[in-house]
Amino acid sequence: MSEQIDNFTNNLRDKLNDIDDRLSSVKLTLELASKEAQATIESKLKEVKARLETKRQEFNTYRIDLKRQAEEKQAEVKSKVEAWKTNREIEELNRRADRAEDYAAGEIVVAMAADR
Repeated sequence: MSEQIDNFTNNLRDKLNDIDDRLSSVKLTLELASKEAQATIESKLKEVKARLETKRQEFNTYRIDLKRQAEEKQAEVKSKVEAWKTNREIEELNRRADRAEDYAAGEIVVAMAADR
């Protein structure tokens, strides 16, 4: 009977040792998987940050280009407005000169008529 108990306890000890070994193996596998997952996540995070920085630089370049285009367009419009103002002033001065010539010609006619 003692031999049966010894066999039973030895068999039970062997099974417990196997379970403990398997548990240690599972624990190690989980730790490795966790580290691999963390490394994958960090890698993906670095990729996303790099893409974000690239997009940010592209956006800044685009914004600077739009600002430059807006300034050029504003200068062009301002130049056209100045040209229109200048042309309008010239046309107004020409009209005034024409009216002054017409008035002077009329006064000459009146003066000549008064002399007769």
